[in-house]
Amino acid sequence: MSDFVVPVPPQPSVPTSTGGRFPVRRVFCVGRNYAAHAREMGHDPDREPPFFFTKPADAVVTDDADTPYPPLTGQLEHEVELVVAIGAPAVDVPVADALDVVWGYGVGLDLTRRDLQAEAKRLGRPWDAAKGFDASAPVGTLVPAAGVDPTSGAVELHVGGALRQSGDLADQIWSVAETIAELSRSVRLAPGDLLMTGTPDGVGPLVRGDVVEGRIAGVGTVRTRIV
Repeated sequence: MSDFVVPVPPQPSVPTSTGGRFPVRRVFCVGRNYAAHAREMGHDPDREPPFFFTKPADAVVTDDADTPYPPLTGQLEHEVELVVAIGAPAVDVPVADALDVVWGYGVGLDLTRRDLQAEAKRLGRPWDAAKGFDASAPVGTLVPAAGVDPTSGAVELHVGGALRQSGDLADQIWSVAETIAELSRSVRLAPGDLLMTGTPDGVGPLVRGDVVEGRIAGVGTVRTRIV
């Protein structure tokens, strides 16, 4: 007889190019990691150390599945990001060793209820409702780290075929290695953790029916339709 008093939830996972699936433990996101995006949000990136927020593991949407438009918002916005998949434990890891804990990389969308986020900021409240809602993290196929240079590569997002966001991984304020090292100072990273590393400028609204496609050169794509 099982010791669980309710059915055990399914294990969230992301497809990989190697044929297996990557089990998702936690999803961390770093905020304002591209200078132009920080400025379009009204902040000075030269004065801010990295900060982090989270999404639940089951917020991931995979395999090009549709993404439901969330309730309680009239301003759902897209943010295309490099996703880092952690494959080894990391506690207070030095920057020089940080990339050694990476299993692979992918492309993801940090979907945001921007109106809820703006209200939370105005009231000095947490962002959880704006960032960590159901289906808020579409993620494409992960590829092994050995074939990826996370320091450069064109980043683009198209909605309905029209270019909305365009940048480069080289524009990150904090590199992937620096971000991992900083995060590992405050939490114990473990295999299964995902890290979304920030978005270029050009974030904007989505409506039902929009087909969203994110691409990062040398990494891959993510695709979903808002329904």
